[in-house]
Amino acid sequence: MPQEKDVLTTGEVAKICNVAPRTVSKWFDSGQLKGYRIPGSKDRRIPLDELTRFMRSHGIPMQGLSSGKIRVLIVDGDPEVVSTLDNVLGEQTNYEVATATSGFEAGLACERTRPHVILLDVHMADSDGRQIAELVRSSENLQMTQIIAMSAKLTDGQAHALRPMGFRDFLKKPFQVRQVVECIERATNIAA
Repeated sequence: MPQEKDVLTTGEVAKICNVAPRTVSKWFDSGQLKGYRIPGSKDRRIPLDELTRFMRSHGIPMQGLSSGKIRVLIVDGDPEVVSTLDNVLGEQTNYEVATATSGFEAGLACERTRPHVILLDVHMADSDGRQIAELVRSSENLQMTQIIAMSAKLTDGQAHALRPMGFRDFLKKPFQVRQVVECIERATNIAA
């Protein structure tokens, strides 16, 4: 979403604030977030200056507003995988990409960037991807973050068993860029 937009949809506001679209609708309907309805429709629109005021008054981090892009965090213990994904996603998409090669770096990056999607290798040497997913799920600030598992070792059955642990999807290594982008798009598909 380009930053120069003056009016945003509830889906765009949800991505910026890292909340569910229904939360934005509740803010709007209760009068906390000012905007207007499209005539003849139930669709809501929020002026950018009103969103900025709302975010400041409620202490919502402003970094989502500065880019308005889908924020993706790549977490993999293999620096080559991280570098390749970072380069390819940076060149072929409009995502804001952050990277980490350890569980500690992943924690810092999550707090700093509040990603919409985490591409997480579940077999990192220094930490268990399932533990990282559990920490993300327990963080109040990351409730809307979608986690996509990556692995070359898991069977389809093992990958399916990751869903109850908080993983949205699974990518089997090696994968193509198109598959990664499709996974991210599915994970961030928020209706306007």
